[in-house]
Amino acid sequence: MIHNWYDPPGFSEGLKRAFSFFNLGILIFSFLFVFSEFRFDWCEKLLGAYLLSNNDSRPEKGAVWEAGHDTLDAFQSLTDIISRQETARQSVRDAESFAGLASSLGSGEWVIIEREEFQRFYRSLPPSAARKIIDPARLVWLLKGATVDRIFCEGGSRGIQIYFIDAQNRVVQQLDLDRESLSALQQGPVPEKGYLEDLESFSGRIYPADEFFRAAFKLPPDMISDLIQEPELLLDQKGVIQRVGIWNQAENGNIRLGFEFEDQGETRVLFVQAREWAVWQLGLILKGEIQ
Repeated sequence: MIHNWYDPPGFSEGLKRAFSFFNLGILIFSFLFVFSEFRFDWCEKLLGAYLLSNNDSRPEKGAVWEAGHDTLDAFQSLTDIISRQETARQSVRDAESFAGLASSLGSGEWVIIEREEFQRFYRSLPPSAARKIIDPARLVWLLKGATVDRIFCEGGSRGIQIYFIDAQNRVVQQLDLDRESLSALQQGPVPEKGYLEDLESFSGRIYPADEFFRAAFKLPPDMISDLIQEPELLLDQKGVIQRVGIWNQAENGNIRLGFEFEDQGETRVLFVQAREWAVWQLGLILKGEIQ
């Protein structure tokens, strides 16, 4: 029987065409392709590898990227804050004085100081220098009373600020300490070259050392310690005390004394502070009004 090309194929012919080697090959290949994808996820891996390879060249846009970028920035900022705080805490532990703490804390850096640490810094200063920072009686109230909850220290461009804060976050006491003043306080007074006569405020109140000390020893023992509050400053000087001058003005309950030392032909004057009432009693003895 003859079939024209435009005649529809019969049933047997349709089966032959449907199950030809070419069609079966395509069917098997498709089946294996889908099965391998479900089994090995190689399409996702291939696509991921491709995206990773050109990740730097693709524009970073979209809400997902923005959220991820913000999260990364926040994490980095938190890490920096923790690192700075740990560095600041270490600087407090390593510091031996207020001057050392001020030199280690940068502007804007802050740290919480323990009461024992503040006491250590305070006691590292000479007594007269420590009183210039804060009165000892007030310090006892701040550190041993129940008012202060914590001590906050912040670095500045010139030094440090120390805040005594109560439980309601109110500042009870504030101390402003600049680096230059702290260094000077830490070192203590330094003798200056010259003579007592060079300063007009000592005029008429300069006494030989022996006369000054004989008068001082006539004072009550507890008053002598108010007259010479830091004998170690005088003992550390080289040379011999020749004369002592008494300043003619009082400041904050203290009067300046000038001790003139002579060492190997060089004369220096060391200035120290004495309590006003002790100097007043001494003056009466030097004038002969009290025997």
